[in-house]
Amino acid sequence: MPPASGPRASTGRIALALFVIYLVWGSTYLAIRIAIDSLPPLLMAATRFLSAGILLFLWERARGTPWPSAAHWRSAAVVGGLLLLGGNGLVCWAQQWVPSGLAALVIAMVPLWMVLFETVATRAWPSGRVLAGLGIGFTGLSLLVAPRLGVTGDARQGPAVAALLGATLSWSLGSYRARSAPRPASGLMAAAMQMICGGTLLVGMGLLLGEGPRVRLDTISRASILALAYLSLIGSILAYSCYMWLLEVSSAALATTYAFVNPVVAVLLGYAILGEPLTARTLVAAAVIVAGVALITLGRKVK
Repeated sequence: MPPASGPRASTGRIALALFVIYLVWGSTYLAIRIAIDSLPPLLMAATRFLSAGILLFLWERARGTPWPSAAHWRSAAVVGGLLLLGGNGLVCWAQQWVPSGLAALVIAMVPLWMVLFETVATRAWPSGRVLAGLGIGFTGLSLLVAPRLGVTGDARQGPAVAALLGATLSWSLGSYRARSAPRPASGLMAAAMQMICGGTLLVGMGLLLGEGPRVRLDTISRASILALAYLSLIGSILAYSCYMWLLEVSSAALATTYAFVNPVVAVLLGYAILGEPLTARTLVAAAVIVAGVALITLGRKVK
């Protein structure tokens, strides 16, 4: 894993962190779908982030990382709430009723929000390459997901899509806030604190929405347990830490390119694991998305 702090990051380390996020977070749509088959979505997400956050926190303390200050905990609560309760929690809730392709397409709005926030804050337009990359990326996503957006007639899809839109805004606000919020010197400690705070908020919201009685140990499947373990250890401890590090050392436009690549990964996993067809349209869409990511990468600014 790249170091949480230190001198200017090398291109190789940035590329490695991006690769982890692209691959791991691309697989989490499938893992979330499996996990919520026998677990309520918000309490599942709470268990994921609390377990990962506590493990990472204890690891950092054992390495001698100082105890965080009250100011650090306050900022962790804000960032963790925006990213994990508002961002990931709403995605988990919405995936009860919307197909993963639709969820991936909506979440791809994150880079647009991030570029908008940076434009307002810096009063400087992003480069033409970044703007072109965003446009090409959305074109590729449309090619990829459009054939999968079937209408189910389920009245709950409307609120679920609205929740996904809210998730993109909340995740973007949290990502933007994380870049300037007070935090410990250790980036891993900061990530652990955000997961603990976000997980705690998810517990409260899950109980408030009546998910408590839905937790029955005798009905939780082995597949859901394995998916939850994957989400906690790989999706949270590894990939989330890499994402927070990227927000420190690279542009927001680059860090959020995962939103373009994740649907491609999800489709490829569906082909490899579930035997879903890999059509020519999918291959063309994947090529277009990669081209968009390349343009954003060329137009990025590293801190």
